[in-house]
Amino acid sequence: MSRLIEHDSAKAARILDSARDLVVEHGVRKVTIAEIAAAAGVGKGTVYLYWETKEDLFVGLAAREVLGWIDTVTTRIGQDPHTVLPRHLAPLLIRTTHGNPWLRWLRSDDSALRQLLHRPADQERFADASPSAMGNAVITILRDHGIVRDDLPLARQMYALHAVLVGFGNVMAHPAGAGPLNVDDPETALADTVHLLLEKPRDPAARVVAQAAEAVRARFTEIHDSLLELVASGAAGTR
Repeated sequence: MSRLIEHDSAKAARILDSARDLVVEHGVRKVTIAEIAAAAGVGKGTVYLYWETKEDLFVGLAAREVLGWIDTVTTRIGQDPHTVLPRHLAPLLIRTTHGNPWLRWLRSDDSALRQLLHRPADQERFADASPSAMGNAVITILRDHGIVRDDLPLARQMYALHAVLVGFGNVMAHPAGAGPLNVDDPETALADTVHLLLEKPRDPAARVVAQAAEAVRARFTEIHDSLLELVASGAAGTR
């Protein structure tokens, strides 16, 4: 599947946009195909021309949102390989996730998505595309290239990074939760924290950074292509 169906069908694009807005407002469980069709200005039968079930539509929608997120990150890495350094990558991951209301919902209510993922292979695809899994993949690659500290066990570094990203993400999404501890530039605070936690005192050579960036992009591309296959498998008439 080289193109997503909405690239060739204005109706499919409207259906996806309507479903996206309704899910953000009401959640997966409460939204019906009839409501999506009405919001998109089409009949229920038209929706089923593109997706055989409500579950296929919602899983495909979730995959598309993650695909867009991966595209944003990989594009930035392609433009500037130094983006893979933890102090640059961590704020980018937080910013791109919390700047997307659908992804914020997806991360806060992933139980709803898990209920739609009946096939273990599909569950694995989304697990690989989670921010924590992708962050772990990046750390592993950076360790292999000698860019991050290796004086601590990998598992401890991964756990610490996950805790930092979750903590900063929650506080940045809900600044009132920080009380009097708010700062003018939380992304800089995050960058400083991750830098001290993971990076070596001296910056790596540009050649090493470029090699690591290419490896990270390759891994992200694998995850991207896997989700694209999932989208194709949920399209009507492809089973």
